[in-house]
Amino acid sequence: MSEEFDLVVVGAGSGGVAASRRAAAHGARVLIVEADRVGGTCVIRGCVPKKLMMYAAGFGQASEEARAYGWTGSTGSFEMHRWADAKAAEIQRLEGIYRKMLSDSGVELALGRARLLGGGEVAVGDRSVRAQRVLIATGGAPAHDALPGLSAAMTSNEVLDLREVPASVLVVGGGYIAVEFASILAGLGANVTLAFRDTLPLRGFDIDLRQRLAAALQARGIAPAGGVALEALEREATGFALHRQHGSILRAAAALNATGRIPNTQGLGLADAGVQLDARGAIAVDADSRTSAPGVWAIGDVTHRMNLTPVAIAEGRAFADTEFGHRPSRVDHRTVASAVFTDPPIATVGLTEADAARRGPVDIFESDFRPMKSAFAGGAARTYMKLVVDGLNDRVLGVHMIGADAAEIVQSLAVALTCGATKRDFDRTVAVHPTAAEEFVLMREPVRRHIAAPPVVA
Repeated sequence: MSEEFDLVVVGAGSGGVAASRRAAAHGARVLIVEADRVGGTCVIRGCVPKKLMMYAAGFGQASEEARAYGWTGSTGSFEMHRWADAKAAEIQRLEGIYRKMLSDSGVELALGRARLLGGGEVAVGDRSVRAQRVLIATGGAPAHDALPGLSAAMTSNEVLDLREVPASVLVVGGGYIAVEFASILAGLGANVTLAFRDTLPLRGFDIDLRQRLAAALQARGIAPAGGVALEALEREATGFALHRQHGSILRAAAALNATGRIPNTQGLGLADAGVQLDARGAIAVDADSRTSAPGVWAIGDVTHRMNLTPVAIAEGRAFADTEFGHRPSRVDHRTVASAVFTDPPIATVGLTEADAARRGPVDIFESDFRPMKSAFAGGAARTYMKLVVDGLNDRVLGVHMIGADAAEIVQSLAVALTCGATKRDFDRTVAVHPTAAEEFVLMREPVRRHIAAPPVVA
């Protein structure tokens, strides 16, 4: 006879853990199932260790700037095995915290693979459980199908376990994972080539950020290889060869496959349970995270809506509040801020200039300057900021920044956008001086205006 639960959660990543704990706080009896380590992609092999690697990469440049400020001496060389050992210990500590949070919340943890059998029944290894509600939060995994031969390359999983810095690396891809690791590996001393098919990296981001990031990466010594179709990756005796259109070949000692991620849907019994996938292979859900199968919901990267850890957490809590807390809640994906941890970093929230211009009218405000810290040290780094403002009601529609502390600054401004702040609200805010952030409240005149195209008359 199957054990009865109010909720079975498949996947103990950030979203699944958040949903489980919130549902348990509302009085639900919850079982969470995990086939790997507790904490999911973000904690174990994603944003947390990546950010720690980014910090490590930043100390080299910081030491250079320090000399300009009067410091003498050398920081020595980077020993990646020491970083790897410290990182492993930190991830183990965080996993322990996640396990304790589940236990303290009264959530039962079951280790093993889950398979949906339909009708609320879930198999966990040899164990059978039944629940009124099933929540799928299995996340995503690196994709390998963009090019032949990609399976031989490292992914973001393996690069975070490196114990030595490769002499040279081919980073294949133009999205945020690709540019982040290209920036990090270059900062650690590798010769990096960034290969992608578009003319600029970071498709979907504001064009001014894309252009400036491409220039900044090149200035950091990263060789750009964009605008040419990629055909295949080949392992050679001394490394890897990336074959491109028209016969050109790029070579390096190591290769990183950063061509994107796919939802983790294999082996879950979704078809048997009546859970439909969309054209991208993600679980199809409505605004309340409901799937096509009664009693089954899905959140996070497995739905491929907005693949960000805080979004998965928000979706999980919204589900729990709605289904167990009698507080109907939905996640508004329109004002979710995001960051790309390159050198320099990018942060953005709201509409790009191009997206807003299609709606028009829209006013664009900009600031482009050398930040004080870098300028004093004789550095060439610049900071760029942009406000996208509705030309009719003065509401700020988008905030975009590339430069030091971009993520920290834009996170705060995301609150303003969520509250519906206008450009006038920005103008009447007194600046904190001297800071880079003050530029967002000192932009007075638009640099350009877009007028909406007239409606088409049938």
